[in-house]
Amino acid sequence: MPKISDYVEVKNPKLKKRYSGQKAEAGHWVEDYLKGDIDMKGDFMEFINNIKEVCKFGFVSHHYKFFITEFLPEIMSHSQKMDEATIKSHYDDQNDIFRWFLGPRMVYTSGYYKTEDETLEQAQDNKLDLIAQKMQLKEGESLLDIGCGWGTLVAHMAKNYNMDTTGVTIAPAGADWGNNLIKENGTQDQARILLMDYRDIPKKKYNKISCLEMAEHVGVKYFQTFMEQIYDMLEDDGIFYLQIAALRERKSLLYGPDQETIVWGLFMNEYIFPGADASMPVSWDLRKIEKAGFEIHTVENVGIHYSKTIAAWYDNWMSNKDKVIAKYGEMQFRMYQVFLGWSVRIAAIGGSSAYQIICHKNQNNVPRNRYIGKMALGENKKFANSSSVSSNTTTDKVMEEYLTKEKKIMVK
Repeated sequence: MPKISDYVEVKNPKLKKRYSGQKAEAGHWVEDYLKGDIDMKGDFMEFINNIKEVCKFGFVSHHYKFFITEFLPEIMSHSQKMDEATIKSHYDDQNDIFRWFLGPRMVYTSGYYKTEDETLEQAQDNKLDLIAQKMQLKEGESLLDIGCGWGTLVAHMAKNYNMDTTGVTIAPAGADWGNNLIKENGTQDQARILLMDYRDIPKKKYNKISCLEMAEHVGVKYFQTFMEQIYDMLEDDGIFYLQIAALRERKSLLYGPDQETIVWGLFMNEYIFPGADASMPVSWDLRKIEKAGFEIHTVENVGIHYSKTIAAWYDNWMSNKDKVIAKYGEMQFRMYQVFLGWSVRIAAIGGSSAYQIICHKNQNNVPRNRYIGKMALGENKKFANSSSVSSNTTTDKVMEEYLTKEKKIMVK
């Protein structure tokens, strides 16, 4: 039976007792590792694979302090000024950091793998083309992408599907990147990235609207209003595509068998996605979408695709370790190492997932027959019938190992 000292080397003598038993609190481990008070022995992903056996997932003093001083003020406010400051602090002026793990596509959302051995770039291209098919894009239509990141989707749909595309972001560095990409593609007459808050989007109708993993940042407080805003901007016969991260539904809000996801979520909200408190169970999202007046056509769970996507991001990040530390320091490197490594596991075991949701206005005259014979869910028959599994990275192998371990635990 492994113990925490098998994976942790204590650098601060005051913390030796904390790591002398079988398990340590995961909340303490995160803070101690980020501060440099401990180092990790051996392969980091091997530790992640065994985290449930060597860590406890109770709330520690740091969690209470964060919850009261940061989380609650954010969830209660979500003012435009606060959201802008929060998003810019994470996304702006750090394109190199994101490039070091996202790769050349600069897409910060789950890819879509048709086979086990596809590259990250292939998976992201698959995802963009799958969205086009699910939304039934037609040449010359207008598309609005809310929270467009670095504009990859906006540029892709203009270039490859001859759409008139508009992206919206509040991160200047992302807007500049996207507009440069559009210029490189020679589609600046039909594509553009606007630097503005989603609440300031001009009132105009679009044939198609997409929002990929940005709605979480709107917050619980304004999620319903956001869905209603999208409804008002969509043409009556239009299609809305929402890709959103969602947490596992829990029988009890606090404590229980899925406490690991809560402790992971607190870390994510504090260090990686501040203000993204609208990561809720998908049933909550669907109720809000329907209440805004939409009819839901399809919901596809792409959580395992996300786990594989993040595993590729982790490999990219580790390969750029020296560059990150040289420019941003050890703590920044460790922060994203924890984020990416732990998230591979959380997505693989279903603690957090991602969903692709297609919906349209729930009106009598909507042309519902357009879905007959069209792609509803992503499918690759060759892959679906294949029994071969390729694991060509260390993280793939680790992921398989702890999935096998989880199955054994469930059987017991």
